[in-house]
Amino acid sequence: MTEHTPTAAPAVEVRGLHKRYGATAAVDGVDLDLARGEVLSLLGPNGAGKSTTLEIIAGFRSRDRGTVQVLGSDPKTAGRAWRARIGIVWQRAVEDSPLTVREVVRHFAGYYPDPRPTDEVLELVGLDRQARTRVRALSGGQRRRLDVALGIVGRPELLFLDEPTTGFDPQARHAFWELLRQLAADQTSILLTTHYLHEAEALADRVVVLADGRVVADGDPATLGGQVDARTVVSWYADGEDQQVRTDQPTQFLRQLLDTHPGEIPQLSVHRPTLEQTYLTLVGDAPPPTAAPGGDATSRQPTPAPPQEAEVWT
Repeated sequence: MTEHTPTAAPAVEVRGLHKRYGATAAVDGVDLDLARGEVLSLLGPNGAGKSTTLEIIAGFRSRDRGTVQVLGSDPKTAGRAWRARIGIVWQRAVEDSPLTVREVVRHFAGYYPDPRPTDEVLELVGLDRQARTRVRALSGGQRRRLDVALGIVGRPELLFLDEPTTGFDPQARHAFWELLRQLAADQTSILLTTHYLHEAEALADRVVVLADGRVVADGDPATLGGQVDARTVVSWYADGEDQQVRTDQPTQFLRQLLDTHPGEIPQLSVHRPTLEQTYLTLVGDAPPPTAAPGGDATSRQPTPAPPQEAEVWT
């Protein structure tokens, strides 16, 4: 998490944002703020309105209604000097090019008044060894790193990242996280969309969840959706079935469980709802807990499997 300055004018301020495509409301009354130096993660299922919201804020798509202020200007009318203050990494990977990686980064650096040195950028994104490699010869993950390089070469005050680590192997993803933490520490404001819930949990000062074009939650990743007040879940295996209990008194319940189950208890786990479980509930893909008599919620259902990393390119 980073320290930011909420008393300063926000880097992004959105009120009542609407965008329709025919009969479909892609964005339906979104309010959004991003403080200077803050990392905000925008979450939501496919079609929730994340990319459309990002494109409007970045000035690449028109809006139907609402007000948008980004670095003190309306993106709809802001000029070239404003554009030089932001960096963008879209989902689309950089296209084939006969140029080398260094040549491409140096070319894009020429669009900015005070760019980072090309070799510094390549080292930051882990492409220093591929500096002389032609873009068309890069792997998918390496092209994604090049996308990030082009997004940060201009020393942006505000950085938009749309699914930036798709295609990264775990080592590259963690290196990228360290880069983002460094940028945020230097007071770069970052608006991030991601499908990796652990990525949002690791990086974001705040999380905003969109569903059907509307904000359904806004808060700290650790407390979003009432996680901090949620009941503890105790899970174990007995009598040929997965067992699960939600309780406000986990220590007392565990003592009782140990008294009735001498020896090792198979698959015993104790945890509060994760950000992923809270997120799934918020977007309607998971049922809320069912309260059992006496206040504890008890169910016999399989314990959810841990989230799987998507297949990655190297």
